[in-house]
Amino acid sequence: MSRPSARVEAVQAPIIPIIGDLIRQHPGTLSLGQGVVSYGPPPEALAQVATFHQNPGVHLYQSVQGIPSLVDAIAQKLEAENQLPLASQDQIMVTAGGNMAFMNAVLAILDPGDEVILQTPYYFNHEMAIRLANGRPVCVPTDQQYQLQLDQIEAAITERTRAIVTVSPNNPSGAVYSADDLQAVNQLCVEHDLYHISDETYEYFTYDGVEHISPGHFDTQQTHTISIFTLSKAYGFASWRIGYMVIPSHLQESLQKIQDTLLICPPVVSQYAAVGALQVGRRYCHQHLATLTDKRNLVQEALLPLEKVFAPTSSGAFYVLIKVDSDLPDRVLVEQLIREYGVAVIPGSAFGMESGCYLRIAYGALDKATLTEGLNRLVKGLSGIGAN
Repeated sequence: MSRPSARVEAVQAPIIPIIGDLIRQHPGTLSLGQGVVSYGPPPEALAQVATFHQNPGVHLYQSVQGIPSLVDAIAQKLEAENQLPLASQDQIMVTAGGNMAFMNAVLAILDPGDEVILQTPYYFNHEMAIRLANGRPVCVPTDQQYQLQLDQIEAAITERTRAIVTVSPNNPSGAVYSADDLQAVNQLCVEHDLYHISDETYEYFTYDGVEHISPGHFDTQQTHTISIFTLSKAYGFASWRIGYMVIPSHLQESLQKIQDTLLICPPVVSQYAAVGALQVGRRYCHQHLATLTDKRNLVQEALLPLEKVFAPTSSGAFYVLIKVDSDLPDRVLVEQLIREYGVAVIPGSAFGMESGCYLRIAYGALDKATLTEGLNRLVKGLSGIGAN
């Protein structure tokens, strides 16, 4: 009988489209769900696009690795900001977004049945990618503040483990991992001959003086760290689909095979725009951080009076992951909030939080007035639920 593969059947359905369908069924719903920013690309990025057609060769396939001007701009950024010791620019690969970079990585390092350690809450597309690559996600809980538990990570390592994944600043919790903990994960990977896959999508989004650190900085020979970055968030670049990865040299040939098969090359017009964005650099994102900090404070202040809600302080990204004292399964509560209160959030079970009722609130996409109204609806809805 014709049917989808068992591998694909084992993958969870993507939650964002599911919530999107519910929102469309209830017009007027305000979304605190999708993780994007409210601003668009810098003018310098669009100016680069205007020069795109001046070279007729751009309409042909380009390098699998990425166009030279973008690879060069990324190399300069990595050296100046992330202190990543690169032996060669060949360790950089431009991808169609950060998700593709992660998919490339797991396809390059996993054999069927191999294990990858994820921290819960995890980013749901990571778990999905591992299953699509015929791997097995092994979930290790973080503590009540969503920080790493190094002893439990080490205890989860088996002979089938191939990688440990960290996402800092974190989606969905907003936690930022300490330099000491990230260095300790790198050391575990050295000792057990594993890869540390470090997703640094939200590297510029930190608050209250908290600093982001790239774990690859501690891997002086760049043999065990795969670092993943994207322009989607910092530069308002989500639909342009440009990310990049920094890889150990010994994975270069494997990743060339994978990317040439899946993509050939990232969209070249988007790569031109990315060159312009990187010319502006991190200051473009930083000019929006004060507004994002205010939004984060609005969220935390709105939740504070709710006795049924536990909301650890978020120091990064633009998310708050709350635990709700309720008998309701999180997806039932999410549907109730949309249907009865006109506000949408994402259920924590999509991020691996199966024990308890967790909700992710995203505050990056809305202006302050709309966010305030959305929070009013959310607080009203959460105030009306039954407790255990």
